[in-house]
Amino acid sequence: MGRWAPNARERLEAAALDLFVENGYEDTTVAQIAERAGLNRATFFRHFADKREVLFGGEDVLAGLFADGIRAASPDATLAECLHAAFVGADATMTPQQRVKAAQRVQVVAANTEVHERGLLKQARIAASVTAALRERGNDELSARLGAELVILAFRVAFERWMKADEDKPFSPYAQAALSDLQARAAQLDSRSQARA
Repeated sequence: MGRWAPNARERLEAAALDLFVENGYEDTTVAQIAERAGLNRATFFRHFADKREVLFGGEDVLAGLFADGIRAASPDATLAECLHAAFVGADATMTPQQRVKAAQRVQVVAANTEVHERGLLKQARIAASVTAALRERGNDELSARLGAELVILAFRVAFERWMKADEDKPFSPYAQAALSDLQARAAQLDSRSQARA
């Protein structure tokens, strides 16, 4: 296969995920991934820094989409409206076709502590990106950090719901619903604690 093979990144990703599931993450080599994809090792490293990036390269894209959504919100948008705007662009990467790959990623990450830790670092980078975008809009540091953590939690809840759904609905409605649910529950925290006192 030529150096500039079409869809090389997608082929490498699909091959890697299949091999991670079949053989385990630890027992899969870059050479095996490249061979399965019909490419060479050099092509692999043009697209991914290492085999862990096959699992988490999309996280950087999400961080950018979330931050771009916040920046694109209307100038008078509240912090809550900015958080909802963060999910608007998520459908660009969280497509129904990605669900199979997402299921494979979940399986691989759950089976490997090192990979799980890398995933947590990527989540922290997404939170930092969202925090920065919220700060750019004039939100104070603590509010921006809280907003970023809400985005991360809403994303995780939405992802779980999206993966369990049988239909091919887009991801963003799940994210919007999860964020609204979390906001409603947060608003009830004080009233519930007073009722128990």
